[in-house]
Amino acid sequence: MCGIVGYIGKKNAVDVILKGLKKLEYRGYDSAGIAVVVDKELYIRRSVGKLCNLSASLEKNPVNANIGIGHTRWATHGKPSEENAHPHMDPTKSIVIVHNGIIENYVELRAKLQIYGQEFKSETDTEVIAHLIKKHYKNNLLHATQKTLSEVRGSYALGIVCKDEPDKIICARRDAPLIIGVGKGENFIASDIPALLPYTRDMIFLENGDIAEITADKIIIKDIKDNIINREMKNIQWDAAQAEKDGYKHFMLKEIFEQPRTIEDTFRGRIYPDEGKVYIEEVKLKEEYIRNISNIYVVACGTAYYAGLVSRFLFENFSKIPTEVDIASEFRYREPILNEKTLVVIISQSGETADTLAALRLAKSKGCQTLAVCNVLGSSISREAMHVIYTHCGPEIGVASTKAFTGQLTALYIFALDLASKKGKLTNEELKKYLKELWEIPLKISEFLKNTESVQAIAKVFAHKRDFLYLGRYVNYPVALEGALKLKEISYIHAEGYAAGEMKHGPIALIDESMPIVAIVVESKVYEKTISNIEEAKARGGTIIVVANESDKEIRDKSDYIICVPKTDEFVSPIMTVIPLQLLAYYISVFLGCDVDQPRNLAKSVTVE
Repeated sequence: MCGIVGYIGKKNAVDVILKGLKKLEYRGYDSAGIAVVVDKELYIRRSVGKLCNLSASLEKNPVNANIGIGHTRWATHGKPSEENAHPHMDPTKSIVIVHNGIIENYVELRAKLQIYGQEFKSETDTEVIAHLIKKHYKNNLLHATQKTLSEVRGSYALGIVCKDEPDKIICARRDAPLIIGVGKGENFIASDIPALLPYTRDMIFLENGDIAEITADKIIIKDIKDNIINREMKNIQWDAAQAEKDGYKHFMLKEIFEQPRTIEDTFRGRIYPDEGKVYIEEVKLKEEYIRNISNIYVVACGTAYYAGLVSRFLFENFSKIPTEVDIASEFRYREPILNEKTLVVIISQSGETADTLAALRLAKSKGCQTLAVCNVLGSSISREAMHVIYTHCGPEIGVASTKAFTGQLTALYIFALDLASKKGKLTNEELKKYLKELWEIPLKISEFLKNTESVQAIAKVFAHKRDFLYLGRYVNYPVALEGALKLKEISYIHAEGYAAGEMKHGPIALIDESMPIVAIVVESKVYEKTISNIEEAKARGGTIIVVANESDKEIRDKSDYIICVPKTDEFVSPIMTVIPLQLLAYYISVFLGCDVDQPRNLAKSVTVE
């Protein structure tokens, strides 16, 4: 998500940091800032918008320093503003930090600090860390950081500087990437490789729990208990373009492989499986309103619409609330019946989709409560909706949506469970069970992604087919639609997604030996029905490719090709089953030589009707 760059050495830290942040612009951001130490005083500059705004501020009032840290922020807590931009300081303005990640218990920590009279200048979770470090500081920045991190829950990549120790940078990492660049008489930190390539190719990749003390000539890495840790230095051979993609050939592939982390980032700090609790800070629906919701409309476009189709099963099954899902461009023209008891759920990755924004405004004009599922804090939809659930997926560079889809599914799943719990439709034991299933999904996806050769091999066999049929039932019917859309978007192959039970009502006429059929047949209450549907297709000469559970022996005799995925609960399974379909589309597109990240005729965000 955000970008971090730090420098200590003989060069002007301002120049190094700005150039490094420029190399990280591809990650997306909404504000930027820099902090340096000059003559034992901290100088901080921050600005909203692009780096050119920060550069202009520094040109008006130049500063030269040999140590500093900088940051480009993708907002997660608090709107994009100068006050919320990093770096953040403690109240005495002696310690300054930059941070990527999410501090889960920041509300609790902030409340404790406020009891002692500490005032906060921002809405961010990050500022809490600066206050805590100052609280523990006794002329040793490393020890104060170690004590602080023992109190913190969540993910972080941190760069920390203190005006009273102007010869060192402290950095730390947990569940967010951070790299040390090793130079001669100078050293660097960064959240990603491209920022450092102009200066060094020798890098140390910090691992979870590492805390490093960096001077111009020395790097010491310890853990939270002050034990020294040795990390191997690696020499990077990538060029800058490869580095932006973390060595992946395309952004889309990188974003597919990021999904275990982005799913976890979306539920982190919101679900507590052991306790059976959900906490969504941004949603303030009153309990009386929740008890009286008459119906739900879910409104979205494209991939987000398919996420909405999955949510209909969740809302109706868990909360027992009648739910309709509408394409945003059609919603306001059919004069939907809306009132103050209707909850309208709006889904948009960018938060700027024109048709979806228009649907939101219609719902508000009818007195409905509106809730947005959105990835961009400060976007139009997130500002205008009454309630927002942010997906913490970071920027998605590839035009074909991947991690945004699974982020939306995760957010909708959490909200559906929260709603059901507050309506008394789920017991605490049931809630614990479903939350545990979601908690385990990132690990299961990671395991699947360790071996994708079977998907690649299938893609090679079928890359030159001109038509595909995708089949799914129940919660995986929308995944069939999404799989077909992915193939159409990036390979330009005609593909259709159907509810498998509908096949006999027309689509079955298309099936012959030249038609590949991709079917999602994981364990569910409609398993036997889906098996029957693929047998009908196979009897008519269709070539069957199935996405099935690893433990399923029966399916092997009924399919021609199989992609095995770990077993999951039926209601969570769409987050799992869509992954191989994303990969199948990706590999077919690569084999055909298509422009994977920038397919023809498509834009990332559709901001016109």
